[in-house]
Amino acid sequence: MLVTAAYAAGAEAEHAGGGSFPPFDGSTFPSQILWLVITFGLFYLFMQRVVLPRIASILETRRDRIAQDLNEANRLKEEADQAFATYEQELADAKGRAHEIGQAARDAAKEDAAAERAKVEAEVTGKIEKAEAEIASVKKKALAEVDAIAADTTAAIVEQLIGGTVTKAKLDAAVKAAAEGRD
Repeated sequence: MLVTAAYAAGAEAEHAGGGSFPPFDGSTFPSQILWLVITFGLFYLFMQRVVLPRIASILETRRDRIAQDLNEANRLKEEADQAFATYEQELADAKGRAHEIGQAARDAAKEDAAAERAKVEAEVTGKIEKAEAEIASVKKKALAEVDAIAADTTAAIVEQLIGGTVTKAKLDAAVKAAAEGRD
């Protein structure tokens, strides 16, 4: 406790003796200014020799990286633009080829249809000609039979009306004359 009392007494004497806080004591200003200049000078040299070169190299590295990235981005953009132009050209070429293929398919289909139509028309024409020939043949037979029927009918009518028979030569001549008059 004795130490505490002595310490307390020394502290009171300091406060009571008019001692002031050293940074605010005017008698210590020159030494404080000297140490401030030395400290600031050392800090300035440290900043100039160590910190600022590191910061400058970091900034230079970043600037170079940004420039490289911009150059790479421009190169990639040019490649993308060129690829897009190539794509557009190939797309236009493909559309042209597709149109040509479509046109060729339409032309081939038209040719096939025309050939099939010509074939069918030829078959139909052949059938029509055959049918017309058959009709002409049937008509000729029918007319021949009509003449025979007309001759028989005329002979029967003459027998009924006149009561006598007519010779076959006279009947054929009369039917022939009547047939020539109707043509």
